[in-house]
Amino acid sequence: MAPSYTTSPRFVTVIIFVLASLGVRGQELPAALPPVSMVLPAEILGPDDLIEIIVPYCTELSRTFRVGSDGTLTLPLLKHPIRAAGLLPPQVAKEIEDALKQELVMADPIVSVSAIEYRSRPVNIIGAVNRPLTFQATGETSLLDAITRAGGFSPNVGADVLVTTKYVNPQGLTESKVQVIPVRNLTASADPGSNIELRGGEEIRVPEAAKIFVAGNVNRPGVYAMQGDADTTVVKALALSAGLAPYAAKNAYIYRLHAGGGGRDELKIPLSRIMKRKSPDTALRADDILYIPDNNGKRMTSKVLNEIAGFGATTATGLVIYR
Repeated sequence: MAPSYTTSPRFVTVIIFVLASLGVRGQELPAALPPVSMVLPAEILGPDDLIEIIVPYCTELSRTFRVGSDGTLTLPLLKHPIRAAGLLPPQVAKEIEDALKQELVMADPIVSVSAIEYRSRPVNIIGAVNRPLTFQATGETSLLDAITRAGGFSPNVGADVLVTTKYVNPQGLTESKVQVIPVRNLTASADPGSNIELRGGEEIRVPEAAKIFVAGNVNRPGVYAMQGDADTTVVKALALSAGLAPYAAKNAYIYRLHAGGGGRDELKIPLSRIMKRKSPDTALRADDILYIPDNNGKRMTSKVLNEIAGFGATTATGLVIYR
């Protein structure tokens, strides 16, 4: 194994003294080694980003600086701020070189700028994912990349993903644009154009699937995700709940929220005729409660309805919440 070496400050002083005795001028030696940091891919800079500036023979400027909230850099030796937001790191380096020459600080400066930390490119993912998070979009970042970072979709994911992007209109006002992207297009690769590129500043909301409640004389009462707004029917709800239990009544009831809220309507459906294909199947809506009574035909009370809709459990209806 190769031996390791350490350099003490006293050793550096001796080396400088020896070089000086050989005629090497002190100003030709860097006063300090430039900082060593992990350089990130060059992206458009924005407020709060951290950059590293290296100017040979100038320790005042050879260190890290954070872009201000107004998008500018305030640097030592320079009277005026430097524009940084909206520029790539090499473009910022050119701005600094021009400022050093214009303010007569240096005659022919050589400046390099690298990105060390991005804070101006956040992507926020919330909703039906396994690990909601916020990360910085650097390099090529797609919508699927973001979903993968969040641990993928959770089992109760809905039909669509909502991507909100903020932008500044020609009048200088900030507006928001919302893109609705079907989950099916992303997972099945049916539409590659749905896997949009993220540039930072987006909010990704993954709504949970709408739910229905099945209670009463079924084998597995509970709360179930809808299989699509127009695809979930009474028969499919019974299939999800493992079918009818013995002694189910001929008629069932759907308890549906009022359009304006504040209560539920009771809809009587001919369950026996639907099961015998003598009546059309009935479509269910989000938050519907499907109740199958026993032969005595008892209806639900408002108290029981509230318990079910509030994710409670009641032995009167045999409701069990499955999560």
